[in-house]
Amino acid sequence: MPKHFLTILDIPRDEAQQVLLRAKEMKDGNVRTDLLAGKTLLMIFEKASTRTRVSFEVGVRQLGGDPVFIASKDSQLGRSEPLKDAARVLSRYADGLIVRTFGQEKLETLVEYGDIPVINALTDEYHPCQIMADVLTMYERTPNLKDIKVAWVGDGNNMAHSFINGAVTFGYQLALACPAGYEPDSEILDNARSLGAVITLTDDPVEAVHNAHYIHTDVWASMGQEEEQLKREKAFAGYEVNDALMGKAAPDAKFMHCLPVHRGEEVSESVFEGPSSIVWDQAENRLHMQKAILEWIYKD
Repeated sequence: MPKHFLTILDIPRDEAQQVLLRAKEMKDGNVRTDLLAGKTLLMIFEKASTRTRVSFEVGVRQLGGDPVFIASKDSQLGRSEPLKDAARVLSRYADGLIVRTFGQEKLETLVEYGDIPVINALTDEYHPCQIMADVLTMYERTPNLKDIKVAWVGDGNNMAHSFINGAVTFGYQLALACPAGYEPDSEILDNARSLGAVITLTDDPVEAVHNAHYIHTDVWASMGQEEEQLKREKAFAGYEVNDALMGKAAPDAKFMHCLPVHRGEEVSESVFEGPSSIVWDQAENRLHMQKAILEWIYKD
């Protein structure tokens, strides 16, 4: 049976630690291999991307494979033919699917009816590759992840959901600050807590960042939510990560953002461009972590 990576919880905890260490090793050694030699990975992106697309294309090539990119205008996933039919056809052409789409159920259908690995490059519910890279970024500075507090300030979106799952796998304490009506999915949160994750949820950003070592945020209106921009600006008033809010965190706390950023909304220019910001390390680490995830899937 092929391995799949639809959420962080798909990797057992002990194996996830090894993936983390391997990603660091790949980064430090600028590692190239021929693991994917002779293999073709289809990248089906129904949502636009810069970092995800480029990091995966480069990563697949650095492991000796051939990425084939299919943009939304070229994709017919679930439109002109049933998704289960596409899954069976694509399984006969390629050795893996890297999919950036809307509903998580699309990935689950591809897994059910196909017989090649499926990797979640983003859905409305989860963004596991991003959070795995973020964990690598924190690990580089704080190797004992169980000693850190991570704060999420903003929408209870796919990023928040994957941070919740990451708290299960890596053991960091997580505090989420979300406005009323924008909380994370209660089932995802309850499941993580049942698995031992230490997670608090509040509507007060100051409470969430108190003594936090890493402060994360995201745009207030994600892709596909642009028509809600004005409504969300009102709901998220007071949720900007600025110098005053960073001052409530632990000494030398770091700011992180998955990009792209809206300066002056979810984060101030002074924080984003300031000494606490480590967003460019985050962006680079997408490449190294995705290579490690690909190795976890294909190296047997």
